Amino acid sequence: MQRSVTAYIDARIDQATSVVFSIAATRGPEFSRERVEYAINGKQIEPLEILDLHGTRLHRFDVPVGRFTAVYEAVVEGKADPAPVDDVDLIRYLRPSRYCESDTLAPTALGEFRGLFGKDLLEAISSWVGSELSYVPGSSAPTDGAVQTLLLRQGVCRDYAHLVIALLRALDVPARLAAVYAPGLSPMDFHAVAEAYVDGAWNVVDATTLAPRESLLRIATGRDAADTAFLTNHGGLLTLDHLEVSAVVDVLPNDDLSVLVPLR
Repeated sequence: MQRSVTAYIDARIDQATSVVFSIAATRGPEFSRERVEYAINGKQIEPLEILDLHGTRLHRFDVPVGRFTAVYEAVVEGKADPAPVDDVDLIRYLRPSRYCESDTLAPTALGEFRGLFGKDLLEAISSWVGSELSYVPGSSAPTDGAVQTLLLRQGVCRDYAHLVIALLRALDVPARLAAVYAPGLSPMDFHAVAEAYVDGAWNVVDATTLAPRESLLRIATGRDAADTAFLTNHGGLLTLDHLEVSAVVDVLPNDDLSVLVPLR
């Protein structure tokens, strides 16, 4: 499998600020090519790369006033090894978090899915969330969590993932969020999916079913969107003017939703 991904970002800096980007694919599969460029007013900036949990690559730097651009390109050959399993992760990803209020949604989870386990539970939650929500671009606010998403019955990929994660955690299944490049996704953008720890491994759950799970390429991993944002800025003023993402694969696989698929 060969996956080619790109991200282009254009922004206006009206007040000097510190930024952190998470747009680079995690290491694991072989990179045959990679380009990472950040620039302000046409002058390149060298970022400090910091490794976060699960190989997430954070690029941190300061930018003065002006026009800012970010360019990322990568060609990845083959697949990564299955995600490692850590005892701390199996505790961390059972707890409620900022956008995944599993404690609040426990009665809903028990009422809908009591008695289901393993792959059957993943299938049931994915199908239920997919049928209960409508995918509506721009329908959710950045501060909306799983509870608000369920009340509104609509959202985008991160909202679907947050609800899946909250329901799984409420049923004592460790679950986390992964930001990914997603060949086959339409409309194309950064994508978010859930990962659930079932049968001794982390497996993808994507209730949107908008892209085949086997083609996904990991960018960032964490408790929820608070850990996986592609851009954060602090102490200044940044206005995002343009974001363009692409992701293609040499052969787009069929997605058999009855099969467990790890993110590789």
